[in-house]
Amino acid sequence: MKKRFVEVKAIFHEDGSITPTHIIWDDTREFEIEEILDIRKAASLKVGGQGLRYTVRILDKKKYLFYEEPKWCVEGK
Repeated sequence: MKKRFVEVKAIFHEDGSITPTHIIWDDTREFEIEEILDIRKAASLKVGGQGLRYTVRILDKKKYLFYEEPKWCVEGK
């Protein structure tokens, strides 16, 4: 596995929290984040790196989305 950087649409709130709403792949496909299940500071044990880990549901599948300020990434193949 390797780290895959992605573009993310997100809402930045006044209190400093961030709500990602969509992930955009480099081939321009866009996927809506249907639900945020969890947010915590964590490291990716599979591809390295550390930041905020969002556990999200996309197309009814649970995925991890990492915010390593100022970039977003996922665990890719």
